[in-house]
Amino acid sequence: MSPITHFLTGWAVANTARLGRRDRLLVTLAAVLPDADGLGVLLDLVRRNSANAFEYYQRFHHVLFHNLFFGIALAIAALAIGARKRMAAGLVFLAFHLHLLEDIVGSRGLGDDFWSFPYLKPFSAYEFVWKGQWPLNGWQNFIITGALMALMFYLAWKRGQSPIAFVSTRADAAFVQVLRDRFGAPAELHVS
Repeated sequence: MSPITHFLTGWAVANTARLGRRDRLLVTLAAVLPDADGLGVLLDLVRRNSANAFEYYQRFHHVLFHNLFFGIALAIAALAIGARKRMAAGLVFLAFHLHLLEDIVGSRGLGDDFWSFPYLKPFSAYEFVWKGQWPLNGWQNFIITGALMALMFYLAWKRGQSPIAFVSTRADAAFVQVLRDRFGAPAELHVS
């Protein structure tokens, strides 16, 4: 799926618990970082005149960081630097696996170009794949992304924070205020 969809998935997972900004960022990034193994495309763009135009992308994407051991490494990093360490690590591990699930169901290329990943590499070369995988540009992915965007807007309105806070708390506050000016302030939550 699209990195935008992965990002919004991570944001949704990060909002299943009351986390501070740093922990929300860790969880959100865990849903996106597996695609860092696709950065070989930058080398491919520099080497445009080669026989295989996307050699590094095809060789390393869904291989280096789409495996259990990278998920464990992300969870350990969250344990080390998270504020709510165990909660952050658990949600990081969940967000990572949701990335893999999204890729297995909605990342097919043209024709029979199914994306797979070696979940247990280096101990097993078995490639996980689902033959019902829908195309990367399939309507299903647009529906999922749209639903995640709607959830992001709702959470920003309701909780007073959006992913914009990762970049600027002032811009985030302004964004939330625009939502609340348009849709009204959310009712106060009463905790007993």
